[in-house]
Amino acid sequence: MWCHRLSHLQSRLQNLLRRGVTCWAFQQLNFKSLFPLAIHLHHTASESLNCAWQQHEDHFELQYANTVMRFDYVWLRDHCRSASCYNSKTHQRSLDTASVDLCIKPKTIRLDETTLFFTWPDGHVTKYDLDWLVRNSYEGQKQKVIQPRILWNAEIYQRAQVPSVDFQSFLETNEGLKNFLQNFLLYGIAFVENVPPTQEHTEKLAERISLIRETIYGRMWYFTSDFSRGDTAYTKLALDRHTDTTYFQEPCGIQVFHCLKHEGTGGRTLLVDGFYAAEQVLQKAPEEFELLTKVPLKHEYIENVGECHNHMIGVGPVLNIYPWNKELYLIRYNNYDRAVINTVPYDVVHRWYTAHRTLTVELRRPENEFWVKLKPGRVLFIDNWRVLHGRESFTGYRQLCGCYLTRDDVLNTARLLGLQA
Repeated sequence: MWCHRLSHLQSRLQNLLRRGVTCWAFQQLNFKSLFPLAIHLHHTASESLNCAWQQHEDHFELQYANTVMRFDYVWLRDHCRSASCYNSKTHQRSLDTASVDLCIKPKTIRLDETTLFFTWPDGHVTKYDLDWLVRNSYEGQKQKVIQPRILWNAEIYQRAQVPSVDFQSFLETNEGLKNFLQNFLLYGIAFVENVPPTQEHTEKLAERISLIRETIYGRMWYFTSDFSRGDTAYTKLALDRHTDTTYFQEPCGIQVFHCLKHEGTGGRTLLVDGFYAAEQVLQKAPEEFELLTKVPLKHEYIENVGECHNHMIGVGPVLNIYPWNKELYLIRYNNYDRAVINTVPYDVVHRWYTAHRTLTVELRRPENEFWVKLKPGRVLFIDNWRVLHGRESFTGYRQLCGCYLTRDDVLNTARLLGLQA
């Protein structure tokens, strides 16, 4: 019996080599195929494409474009782009995923130049371009950045000399709007100059790129240091670096600031790239970075001033990452609004405090602080998921207006202009 199996294996290997199977495919051969309930492997290769594939019992394996990919058979059937399965006009799936047999396997697989053809038990044929599979595979996504960014400290940002966009160009031309959004996506902040210092013109500016997100502060907020709301922002006190609305389940995506008037001193705005600081933590203390991505915290806003009565709670880790490629997409950092830590055991809490201190040290490094004086006519847009802002104390009368924008709509505008967002 053993001699028969070894002879059969030798014959198979010789056949594979005569067919030009790559070394990669040869090395992946599973010797368990000699036994009952074995994994049955099928190989093909194209030297010109540097492509090889294997049909396993429970998945399909493909090597192409220097990437080894593995696809579940249900996934391959579910993502079929044929006319009966996918509406190419609406870009929506027509196939009922729940109707796909969870034990489905293709009857045959064929590679024709750069296209793979899967024939299923019912005769339906699914075809995939190899490049499409690379772009949409899990392994391909692990190597891909969702949002390209330029991380910065004060020196890097100032040396870049990022240009502001003129108000009229922003409103009237796609080129001006595109330049603005490109800077905003790369750096997390952007400025518009020569804006008439009124709330109406600030609103018009914001509506050019997004719907305005109405919150407990209203649609367009307008404030002075009269403590009309239960928030430190409505005072003349200094504000340490923070992100806003951490007490929302989904913090506001973009914040707009316009200083309409200031008759006094001080009041400069502090900006810190939270992603730059987080990257320093990742390089110096990766285990602490990971902890900050996993420990859930409550943030809370309680207000009982005049007719305003609010009690809002948002839950999430300080650092939020995409699990497949570890890319950071949101920082939730606000020491003012962090609630009682009662969501983790005591031993994790102490390790979290250590990690939080490491991040805070990076955020408070003087070289990471970019200070800017807001003035009438200059509007600042801040990515509230990335850039922390603060303020030095001030004297005199100071009027600010602004709003929050819906993140999805800003990114939608950018994509319509051809930007990666």
